[in-house]
Amino acid sequence: MNYLSGVELYYCSSEKIKVNNIIISDDDYKHIVKVMRHSEGDEIYVTNGKGEIFLSIIKDIKKDGLTVSIKKVLKYENELANVFFCIPKLKSNDRFEFALEKCTELGITNFIVFDSERAIHKSGKKERWEKIVLSAMKQSLRSYLPNIDIINTVKDILKPDGRKILLEQNSGKKIPELKVNREEKYYFIFGPEGGFTNEELELFGKDDFYSLASNRLRTETAVIKCASLILE
Repeated sequence: MNYLSGVELYYCSSEKIKVNNIIISDDDYKHIVKVMRHSEGDEIYVTNGKGEIFLSIIKDIKKDGLTVSIKKVLKYENELANVFFCIPKLKSNDRFEFALEKCTELGITNFIVFDSERAIHKSGKKERWEKIVLSAMKQSLRSYLPNIDIINTVKDILKPDGRKILLEQNSGKKIPELKVNREEKYYFIFGPEGGFTNEELELFGKDDFYSLASNRLRTETAVIKCASLILE
């Protein structure tokens, strides 16, 4: 199925979708009514963030929200549901958030944020990150709202089943050589700005090491480049 283009996409959580009606409030309501100046009878697109986009007609506008009726349901498959990006917290929140935003636009839907021994900065709020990926999902007209999990250590990444891919500059294997299949989970693990410690590296087998480029990349650059290569 072809993706949408040239339209505005709004979000509504599944619990606000009742049979053939959707109730929209808060920021999206304000944008629809006060910014886009939509009125009753206009068509808009709404996603539940779970692979469905609803072509809807505005039925009723009130002071604190609006109701739309569903005219058509478009369903999309999450082609990267088995891909997880494990990203360390960075010194610059702006750079970290930029990586989240661009990866969401490229279709990554699972993020794991972790601390490491050499992480330079250990702050950031999940609530803000969730707003960033929500905005990026709508802006790029995608239908899957990314999930963000936070873990404490690199070792915690090893707990779930799946193949672990550690991005290491000096590895002889390149990411384009990796064949990602739909039957297996893949955890792409990006190093912190201070690098992994030897103890952290020893947690992984040599077969887990892959390189993105011969030169050193900023963490956020590596994250975005990896997302682009996976899509090719």
